[in-house]
Amino acid sequence: MPTVTTPDGVEIFYKDWGSGQPIMFHHGWPLSSDDWDAQLQFFLQHGYRVIAHDRR
Repeated sequence: MPTVTTPDGVEIFYKDWGSGQPIMFHHGWPLSSDDWDAQLQFFLQHGYRVIAHDRR
């Protein structure tokens, strides 16, 4: 499970799939990066790199 750790020790999960021009997906409260999966798959199949993260 890929995570990034903030300076105050919080681990934040992210998805980073594919290659090519990147598209970053940010969700609102109370969702998670999983809510972007359909859109991530669509752009991934069209040659993009897709990145989504969970909020703190």
